[in-house]
Amino acid sequence: MQKDYKQASAWFEELYKENYKQNENIPWASMQGNPHLLKYMKENTELGKCLVVGCGLGDDAHMLAQAGYDVTAIDISDSAIKWCKERFDGICIEFLVQDVFELPDSLRGEFDFVFESLTIQSLPREFREEIINAISSLLSKDGKILVIAHGIDEDKNPKGPPWPMKRSEFKHFTDLGLQELELKTIEEKTKISSFKFYALYRKK
Repeated sequence: MQKDYKQASAWFEELYKENYKQNENIPWASMQGNPHLLKYMKENTELGKCLVVGCGLGDDAHMLAQAGYDVTAIDISDSAIKWCKERFDGICIEFLVQDVFELPDSLRGEFDFVFESLTIQSLPREFREEIINAISSLLSKDGKILVIAHGIDEDKNPKGPPWPMKRSEFKHFTDLGLQELELKTIEEKTKISSFKFYALYRKK
């Protein structure tokens, strides 16, 4: 299993390295914070320790830090993290090169809020339950996790990458004992899908 997921995620570093400082060639690099995260922050004003999974070029981490969160941001790509540190030099964000499948004990159970956008779907579906287990393990008691993902109908099977999520796959979160606070679809057409899921859970 370990070798397989490392092979499946190796393309992230290849893409960032080949396009270093050329964000226009990185499909998800909008160079601004996620609007759905911004909406969440406006509606949920409590602060604390937070972690951004698959932080990419760091815009979500920066937006959270600017709001007053104590931010850690991880990505498997060395080049992405190097780029983040250069972009946000002097901003109090801990950027770490970290494989989400190999989380150290120092990160598990440490965060009041975890944000994950489009990372789960970037790996083949056979890793879906394992990656949900991993990111859920980051939460402290009463901590919340917000997941944004491209969606797909239950009767369809995308070839990927990416592999958009089905509503039924979010059951993995509640199977882990997390409380579902919100699970809704957002009509947002892209080249990948016609809608996204907005999912919010809390660790009891």
